[in-house]
Amino acid sequence: MSHEEDARRYALRMVIDGKERHITYEELALSNNLAQEALVRLLVKKKLIDAGELLEEINTVKTERYRAEPSDQDKS
Repeated sequence: MSHEEDARRYALRMVIDGKERHITYEELALSNNLAQEALVRLLVKKKLIDAGELLEEINTVKTERYRAEPSDQDKS
C-alpha cells in the first residue's frame, strides 16, 4: 500500500507529547457518538431538554435530511 493510500484511511493525525497518533474514521465516529450521548444525558438529567421533544426533533431532522429517493413513477 502506498503512503498516499495509507494516509486516506485516517480521519486525522494528532501529535501528543511528541508522539504521532493516527485516528481512524471509525474511532472518530465512536468518539463523537460517545460525546453526543453524554451531552444529551446531561441535558435531560438537568431538565434543560425533554427526552420526548428531543426524539421528535431527531425524527423531524431525519425526515428533512434523509428523504426517500423518488420512485420511477415520480421521476417522469
